[in-house]
Amino acid sequence: MLWVLLPVRRPILFMASAQPQVSTDSSNRKLVLAGQLAFLPTGVLTILLGPMLSILSARWALDDRQAGYLFPTQFLAQLAGVQLSAFLLARVGFRPAFLAGLFLMACGVSTVYTAAPWLGFASVAVYGLGLGLMIPTDNLLVAEVSPHSRASAVSLLNFFWGVGAVACSLLVAWTNAHGTLPVFLRLVGLFLLVLLAAVWRMQFPGARRTSDAPVDWRIIWKSRAAWLFAAVFFLYPGAETAIGGWIRSYVERNGAHQASMAPMMPVFFWFAMMLGRGPGSLLLPHLPERRVLQAGYALGSAGIGLLLWSSTLPGVIGSALLIGLSFATLYPIAVAQLSHHYGIAARSIGSVMFSLAAVGPAMLPWLVGVISHATGNLRAGLLVPLVATVVLFFIHLGDW
Repeated sequence: MLWVLLPVRRPILFMASAQPQVSTDSSNRKLVLAGQLAFLPTGVLTILLGPMLSILSARWALDDRQAGYLFPTQFLAQLAGVQLSAFLLARVGFRPAFLAGLFLMACGVSTVYTAAPWLGFASVAVYGLGLGLMIPTDNLLVAEVSPHSRASAVSLLNFFWGVGAVACSLLVAWTNAHGTLPVFLRLVGLFLLVLLAAVWRMQFPGARRTSDAPVDWRIIWKSRAAWLFAAVFFLYPGAETAIGGWIRSYVERNGAHQASMAPMMPVFFWFAMMLGRGPGSLLLPHLPERRVLQAGYALGSAGIGLLLWSSTLPGVIGSALLIGLSFATLYPIAVAQLSHHYGIAARSIGSVMFSLAAVGPAMLPWLVGVISHATGNLRAGLLVPLVATVVLFFIHLGDW
């Protein structure tokens, strides 16, 4: 995942058409609940490479450069899934993308822990494709059926994503220590299949009506806001994934006295993010979003700087918590503003933004590994998410 951010002038062209009213309030509530349950395993799989990176590297004898290729494997497959989701949402509605996402994630996670590196990489690609279908579909679905509380509803949705991410970090560490990691991964796959069966007959919003105005891409890309959307959707998910994906390896190499805590470091990061999204869903309607974004990126930059500067375990833990808390509401606000700004056209425009939200996590963590391998210093590689977060802070100083 994931994913504009500031209050912007709404183009009349895209807001003229009403949201499709194909579902009752009761079915909308069921859809929101289904989306929340689906985001539990989505959170698990999105960050799975982080807590498993050193495990898979040892199992498959990978160096940092080779291990770094796992990230583009996942997120380039996710990019393909995003493109497919845009096609499906615009032409047949949410249901096929939602169900296919669940199925592909189940297949990929069940087979990722294998002795054959090529099969492991293929499994990562399969669940990455499923994530590409699920993340934009679920975010846009919940935003569309919650027109009066988009930011709050999307923040709560991503709280469930955070629960999955935290559970993933804890359970990967625990099951790996007890030799039951393959069982955990297969149980995640089973949960996805059970959820697939449960939502099979639910009513989802259908395709765009033929009377809706077509998306005029020339007008969109003449807008300054569209380019800033693009920058945010590329840089923020990339920075988040780079921190979550490499923080365990960073602590493992920071000294023998810290190595024993390394498996817990992704937990601190994702737990802080989850903790921020819970109250955030209640507070966002009462806070100026622009100030929330500025404060989030400023504190996130400070947290990454503290992580790279700290040589003590309390300092590293504190920085992980600070980064997670500061990042908590940034992506939900982005997705909510995307839906609000473009209305139903967000189903099509979202393909570009969520594609960038897949490219960023493919490129930035990979670049961390490349720089680390070239310099022999992972701290140098982690300058990548620091620079990205600082750039995002400056982007949000202006009024766009």
